[in-house]
Amino acid sequence: MRPLGTSRSRRNRAATGSGAGETQSRANGSLARGLAFAGLLSAAVFLALAIVQAQATAAARGGFSFDGGSPRERSTVRSALEASAFDWNVIAGHVTVHIKAGGCYAGKGQIWLDPQMLVHGRDAWGVIQHEFAHQVDYFLLDDRTRRKLTGLLGAKVWSPGGRIYPHREYGAERFASTLAWAYWPSAHNSVYRRAHAEATAMPVLKFRRLMETLVGSRAGRGATKNLA
Repeated sequence: MRPLGTSRSRRNRAATGSGAGETQSRANGSLARGLAFAGLLSAAVFLALAIVQAQATAAARGGFSFDGGSPRERSTVRSALEASAFDWNVIAGHVTVHIKAGGCYAGKGQIWLDPQMLVHGRDAWGVIQHEFAHQVDYFLLDDRTRRKLTGLLGAKVWSPGGRIYPHREYGAERFASTLAWAYWPSAHNSVYRRAHAEATAMPVLKFRRLMETLVGSRAGRGATKNLA
């Protein structure tokens, strides 16, 4: 027969060893979860940085891409740019073309085109060219050039400010419409028909020569990059 004290001591040591094992197991589990979370966080940060880098790369290489729109609607945009003799590659930045209901307008690096306008096909080309011409203004012209063009194009002011004028009286609109007409002087150009005062603010050849002084010989016909 073994002494009672010896048996109790062994049981205590066994219990102590079991508790230590459970504690170590919990610690290992917490460490594993911590490492997994850190891995997910690192992946999220990497993905965010990759998206930012992709956007920066797209902006640096210029061209344009689409947000929305059917294949036919996108084809209409491409056809409009190809019909123009202007080299849209001079636009020093990336342009996103949003095809969504709500009208046609532009901001720097952004163009919104309404599907109800694009459904007209070739008759929509002039409007598309007009909105892309705004990008030439946004990316290539400075305030001094805009002030000079305001006078040359017979406008009241370059863009809306304190006082409201009719659309045709803004230099930015005359510039965009004149560019659209000067580089695609076609009977199908709706800008000439619907915004005649804007589109004819300066004779075609005079405007083309002016554009050559502003953006160089590259104002002439060239291939347009499309990223989507």
